Amino acid sequence: MPLITPDKRRRGIYILPNLFTTAALFAGFFAIVQAMNQRFEVAAVAIFIAMVLDGLDGRIARLTHTQSEFGAEYDSLSDMVSFGAAPALVVYEWALKDMGKLGWIAAFIYCAGAALRLARFNTNIEVVDKRYFQGLPSPAAAALVAGLVWVVIDNGISGNDVRWYACILTIFAGISMVSNVLFWSGKSINLRKSVPFIVVIALVLAFALVSSYPPGVLFALFVVYALSGYVVYAMRWVKRRRRSAVGSATAPMQDAADTESPSDKGPN
Repeated sequence: MPLITPDKRRRGIYILPNLFTTAALFAGFFAIVQAMNQRFEVAAVAIFIAMVLDGLDGRIARLTHTQSEFGAEYDSLSDMVSFGAAPALVVYEWALKDMGKLGWIAAFIYCAGAALRLARFNTNIEVVDKRYFQGLPSPAAAALVAGLVWVVIDNGISGNDVRWYACILTIFAGISMVSNVLFWSGKSINLRKSVPFIVVIALVLAFALVSSYPPGVLFALFVVYALSGYVVYAMRWVKRRRRSAVGSATAPMQDAADTESPSDKGPN
């Protein structure tokens, strides 16, 4: 019997993780179909379901040691449908369609941003810091757009009434995906590590909070996450400016001290 080399195993196709990827792809496709049928709330929920399934396939692949090149490529294609094309089409049909050229341009900016974000992620996967994402992750950007659709419809407001907010948010999400702003990835969390009991209580409270009003809570959480990267970036920029100002202020004094020779000094 021939031995299975690590390379062959890495290039193999595994059922379990790809099953979750296929389910995420179906959820994204389902969101597109529902948007075409004017059922935008169902479409928004389908995008959130795709986000949950997308988070599971990678975790399952790592836990079961079934990572493969096929799975990675398939996951990227699924993400492009679920978090690129689907949110762009949903928000366009829901609110941007009556804005003319600006509407479809905003939707295209989002869709192109998702494609570029996924392409950059695949090419930089071995060189970036695993603790952070470079640019807003496409699932989070999709949650921003879908969350707006869901919470507005849940409050009985039509998409045409908030089309300018939807346009701005869509462009913001698209540009954020291709920015160099760092966002916390959560990959540093070790699920196999023991945690204090207070963490379990916090998780229970988090689930209770989300279940109390899913549209509003989920949308608020992803708005905070999308803004967190820019807040951290601004804080780091201010800190660098302060260090630069302190360094430039002390440089003349240091130069004067270096150029002053012992003979120049008077007697004690």
